[in-house]
Amino acid sequence: MSVFLSFINYLCQALALIILIRAILSWFPVSPHNPIMVLLYRITEPILAPLRRIIPRIGMVDITPAIAIIILLIIASVIGVYV
Repeated sequence: MSVFLSFINYLCQALALIILIRAILSWFPVSPHNPIMVLLYRITEPILAPLRRIIPRIGMVDITPAIAIIILLIIASVIGVYV
């Protein structure tokens, strides 16, 4: 069971990092058809899309990546206690 919890812990941390990279790259004029951006969207959109339905935008700012990162890091820290 410890191996499974360690895997989930690392997965949450990796997803948080990938969401952070996507958020930072969104500030730059990168083509959405770039293979790296396509990969980032495919990995992160299943996490961000449900949150976007719940959390409204604040003006022109989308805060769902920040909320997703916080949730993932909380899950990783809770699981980290039991590993």
